[in-house]
Amino acid sequence: MKRAVIVGAGVGGLTTAIALRAIGWKVSIYERWPEVVAEGTALGIQPDAQAGLASLGLGADLHKRTVPYRQAQVRRPDGRRLAGLPLERIERRAGTPVRMLSRASLIEMLLRQVDPATISTGVEITDPSALRVCHDLVIGADGVRSTVRQAFFGDETRPRYAGIVAWRGVIEGYQPPHYGETWGHGQMFGMTPQAPGVTNWYAAVRVPEGNDESLDDLRARFANWHDPIPRVLAEADDGAVLRHEVHELAPPPASYVKGNVALIGDAAHAMAPALGQGACQALLDAIELADRLHASAGDVARALRSYDARRRPAAQRIVTASRWMTRLAVAGRLTGARDLLMRLLPA
Repeated sequence: MKRAVIVGAGVGGLTTAIALRAIGWKVSIYERWPEVVAEGTALGIQPDAQAGLASLGLGADLHKRTVPYRQAQVRRPDGRRLAGLPLERIERRAGTPVRMLSRASLIEMLLRQVDPATISTGVEITDPSALRVCHDLVIGADGVRSTVRQAFFGDETRPRYAGIVAWRGVIEGYQPPHYGETWGHGQMFGMTPQAPGVTNWYAAVRVPEGNDESLDDLRARFANWHDPIPRVLAEADDGAVLRHEVHELAPPPASYVKGNVALIGDAAHAMAPALGQGACQALLDAIELADRLHASAGDVARALRSYDARRRPAAQRIVTASRWMTRLAVAGRLTGARDLLMRLLPA
């Protein structure tokens, strides 16, 4: 039986464990936190990622946990509509809508399919090279500051501050009249469904690295924006709001594989948040990796080459698109030209 070790028990790592077990591999998972972290707000699961989870037998559970996201608009801070988000077009093409759920719910769903005995928490990997001794495959699913990537791929690719601080929270018992995003000068605010009766909100602000703005500062930034943005932020619980600086990888890794080591998720392609694709791309990495290993009839090297050829170009296109969309949404200059362009785009 082939053996794999996965470093990181997030969305990508857990999905990889499920997918590898399904093709007969023995899997061990190492997580550096004392427990598997399930914090986070809403994730949008695109149709291709939904199909991938369905291929692992998780389609029905995913459907029960999620709510459809079908209509949303982009607005100016005064409330004027600029454009619609392409949710209806996605649904027409795929035959199913984007579906929303909390990250905690997704992690819980995945954990139910993983043998708890295969997960070791509180493990700090100090000698990554030792992992290769007794495993056929080492998988780095350990995020933007990946220990696996640094150990096996060198330090040419490093996290780079994207110039954005992201804020996230939820409001229970409230549904806004319109979902979508509001784009301003150097900042944006968005709302999506997360669960019945639960609204997910998020904000992105262009600030220097190391900025220590508080939630009160964020409220002041959006105080004059259209309703219900100030009301939503006024009700936000300081202790439940998440704030983090956004980092990308620069330059992108020249390959997602090296020897018998593969990178997935943010370890391979951490990206700006505008398209909400981080979790979906990690899911697709995991499923593609398992598919290539299954198709290779035991030839791990050939499977990893195929995985890299298939996933790296696709994921890097999403990275690039996310970067440009983030720059557009939180434009620091030429916001008038941006807004005019958005109004002229076809529906």
